[in-house]
Amino acid sequence: MRDRTVRRWAAVKDSTYFPATVLVLILAAAAGLFAGSYTFAMADPAPHRVPVAVVGVSHQTVRGAAFATGLERQLDASLTLLFERSFARAAQAVEEQRVFGVIEVHGDDVTMNVSSASGASVAQLLAEAAPKVAPLVGVRLTVRDMKPLQRGDPRGLALFYITLAAVVIGFIGAVQLSVNAGALGAGERIAFTAAYAALGGLSIVAAVDWGLGALDLPVLESWFILALTMFASGMVFTMFNTLVRRWAMLPTWGLMVLLGNPSSGGAVSWPLLPSPLGTIGRWLPPGASINAQHTAVYFGEHQSAAPFLVLAAWALVSCVVFLVWRDRHPQGRAAATA
Repeated sequence: MRDRTVRRWAAVKDSTYFPATVLVLILAAAAGLFAGSYTFAMADPAPHRVPVAVVGVSHQTVRGAAFATGLERQLDASLTLLFERSFARAAQAVEEQRVFGVIEVHGDDVTMNVSSASGASVAQLLAEAAPKVAPLVGVRLTVRDMKPLQRGDPRGLALFYITLAAVVIGFIGAVQLSVNAGALGAGERIAFTAAYAALGGLSIVAAVDWGLGALDLPVLESWFILALTMFASGMVFTMFNTLVRRWAMLPTWGLMVLLGNPSSGGAVSWPLLPSPLGTIGRWLPPGASINAQHTAVYFGEHQSAAPFLVLAAWALVSCVVFLVWRDRHPQGRAAATA
């Protein structure tokens, strides 16, 4: 009985229809996961912990703290307050991306300084909640945007879109190299991945900045970030293609698209993401790319090495895994024989 079952299962696996049937089931599940992951992260963003600076002399910051407490209740969230003696120091905290806004107190007058460049979704929530809180606390309120977004990107989504393009085209390029350039050696495959990444990054900059004028990008830095993102994405697929061969798209799509893009902070700022996503996203290529690009465009004097190191680490690990086990790559043995 057992031998008969084994033979039947072997016949099913060897059937022409088995891979197609598995793909049908996988694609059906992937469609639900794709919709679910983006809906979970972006459909109804809710603040969890929003860093905000409060400016005013000691007796006035009591009024500022009361206003912040009212904001917490209105937003049903926790505000992390950073008390500063001067607006200049609070503005510096915004530039260093340590806070998302500044509450400035002068007697009964309160100015809610939001920073759309720090996070458009957070700025919108603060700007909408503050007028509802002011009458309850008994203060006169002024809302202003101390660091607005660029005119061609009023909703702050352009950086998310260009990063999404770099990630998706990055691994699709590696797929096409695997399908249509099977004779490439290991070093040649890495070189051609770097080549289309470099040209693709420049193409994105040209389309979004020079062509559409949607963003005023720091050309060399943005180009490098996009090229490094595309290269890392392409090599991640190549690594998985080496390890799991024809099923490589599953872990690549899951890592980069299902998990990486919703948690990147590009469409919804990290204080509004579910806490695990906000933490994980910074260590994945899409999130690292968004962080580097966002700082380059709006906070250029305070660029951090961390997102570049994350992208470089993914690219390096993927290259090393591919080179060490290159004979397992679908074209590895054929290329070696040729």
